Amino acid sequence: MSSVGDGTTVVDGHVTTVHSATGNGKARFEEPFNKPERATSAANFSAMVDYMEVERPFFVKIGKDGLIAALQKLDRQLRNAGRVHILSQKNPTDWIGKEVNPGQIGLINHGGLPKILTRAGRYPGMPLRNWWARKWAGTCGLSDTVIEFGGLTVVQVSQNQAAVVSDPQNHVFVLKNSGFVAYAIEGTYNVLSIVDQTHLPNIIKDPITHVVLGWSHEVTMKSRTGTGTKQDYVVALFLNIPANNCAILQRGDDLELLPAGQHYITSPNVTLRGMFTLGENQIEMPTKDIFTRDQVPVSLTIYLKWQLTEPLKLTTHGYNTPYDALRDKTQSILTQIVAHLDYSSMVKQRSLGPDNLDDGTDASSAFLDALRTRAMDDLHLAALEYGIVMKDLAVIDRQFKGDVAATMDKLTTRALQAQVEAANVDRENSNRIKQEEGALAVARIKAQSQNTKSDAEAYSVVAAAQAQAKKLQIEAEAQAKATRLAAEAEAEAVRLRAAADAAVIDQFAREMELRRTEVSRVRAFGSKTVFVPTDGLGSQLGGSMAAGMAAGLGAREVAGA
Repeated sequence: MSSVGDGTTVVDGHVTTVHSATGNGKARFEEPFNKPERATSAANFSAMVDYMEVERPFFVKIGKDGLIAALQKLDRQLRNAGRVHILSQKNPTDWIGKEVNPGQIGLINHGGLPKILTRAGRYPGMPLRNWWARKWAGTCGLSDTVIEFGGLTVVQVSQNQAAVVSDPQNHVFVLKNSGFVAYAIEGTYNVLSIVDQTHLPNIIKDPITHVVLGWSHEVTMKSRTGTGTKQDYVVALFLNIPANNCAILQRGDDLELLPAGQHYITSPNVTLRGMFTLGENQIEMPTKDIFTRDQVPVSLTIYLKWQLTEPLKLTTHGYNTPYDALRDKTQSILTQIVAHLDYSSMVKQRSLGPDNLDDGTDASSAFLDALRTRAMDDLHLAALEYGIVMKDLAVIDRQFKGDVAATMDKLTTRALQAQVEAANVDRENSNRIKQEEGALAVARIKAQSQNTKSDAEAYSVVAAAQAQAKKLQIEAEAQAKATRLAAEAEAEAVRLRAAADAAVIDQFAREMELRRTEVSRVRAFGSKTVFVPTDGLGSQLGGSMAAGMAAGLGAREVAGA
């Protein structure tokens, strides 16, 4: 696709090359102007013709040679057409005057007409140079995005910029990654806006799920009406659509899908129908009151998960969001299902989801069975008509209303309270049992510890007794052995003394040994011993005393008899 467009919807792409001049030497604007035919269809709103591909008077595209070459080319066109040229004939110096630096151009107002200085240097003023009816207007950079001076318009945009321009005939076109130089003889080229395509200011979100769908920016142009007032009109719409999102464009009754990317719309008969995400979405949807077969009103909260795959189908049916289409169909399907069910069959089961699917043996699960079979199947088929694929459906909550529902809620609350109380009693009994089991285990451990301690004490007593007996035995054996050794030593000593005494031959020595023995014997009796002589008178007195004592003892024995 082209990078610019004239009153059309344009999708991002490359700029096509400009046609070369004809070989007859005539300027392009002198050739007959034929409006090109546009190859458009109801299914494609994109432009097929570049604004800059059409021959326009005094309009030159900036090519690889840059701005100076484009200005020179425009100047030649003006000269060939008999118009006043725009390039000044002044020559620069290096010593005095107005200074034009390299990379700049000088601007001179020559009687209301623009004159351009393209060469760097100094330009002396009066009286050194002719400045009659001329006025210095300053300098501009060769790479400036927009230069507007005296009917001369220069626009140069980079890769991320887009310039919205209105030509002298009020045709609005968008310029991307290119540039042009134009001189308007009648009217002006107005640069309405320079847009940063990757940072558009207005964010677009889904009003239901709040998912970011993209960003937009509207460019307006002021127009003076017949009453003399100025009013803003939208002339271009820029869109930045992120990946996995899309937009729907509308022209009359025709719709077109716009993929992700950077786009802009300048055609007045093409409008933005809406923006959509192609990813998965989920939401909790409350339903309106639905009456059961026994006329009990119930309000449900449904969990929906879906993915939009064909946005054109959705917009064809007149829906702005997938939620709007699913909400109406879901309400209709649930109304049909609940109308065939009793209150009692719906009140027992609280929710439906992948974690609480029963086996179908419960007679009170008719509501959930109907949702799993009929509701999901019907909603899936209905959603396909709108280009939507249903991913999941679940009942999060249900609220019953009316007197019957209030009474049943009270009974249900009492039953639940009874269940809670029973559960609390069971929990308390279980806690007590666990406490008793814990106390028993502690007692068992204490008894085992006491037995172990008693066994240890008994073993210590037995070991102590055995050690004491062993000690006494060892002491007795040691003492007996010591006594035996002492006796043997004494006997050996006696033998040795006897042998020594027998070996003494001298009589005097023998006598001295006898005396020493006597002395030792007397010393052994102690210092209080009384010795009685056994020889001479003493011995006789002793015998008489003994005889007298014996006679006295005998007389007493006879008298007693």
